[in-house]
Amino acid sequence: MDQVEIRSPKSKEEWKKYDDFRWKVLRKPIKMSHIPLKDNLEDSSYHYMAINISNDILACGRVHMNSKKEAQIRYMGVSKNYRGLGIGSKIVKELERLAMNHGANHILLNARNNIVDFYRSLNYEVVGPYTSNIQIPHSTMKKDLS
Repeated sequence: MDQVEIRSPKSKEEWKKYDDFRWKVLRKPIKMSHIPLKDNLEDSSYHYMAINISNDILACGRVHMNSKKEAQIRYMGVSKNYRGLGIGSKIVKELERLAMNHGANHILLNARNNIVDFYRSLNYEVVGPYTSNIQIPHSTMKKDLS
């Protein structure tokens, strides 16, 4: 997957594709309506996507700061046909790098329970259960960055 670029959306059109991809990979499979996956932290967050040479989005992820020392990853998703190729890991590592550059010494995320092992492979540990608003079992996970 050398032909994959990890970067933020650049144009209005790319932002729309990014938002649509987030819905397609995270909400459509669980039959949720196409409402924007937006919260009050969108504008203060850092968004990354993985794109191929055809400019197709293959994966996405976002990080924001909860405090001066704590960051949180949200809205991570990889297209079904590209899972297991290291693309999700690349995005997580870039989000971690951004968080460290902004002073974070640890990072949290709420992972669907079926993907906990993926995050464990990146040295995250389960710190407790998380109740999501989409009624899918999640676990809160944490990684020390320092």
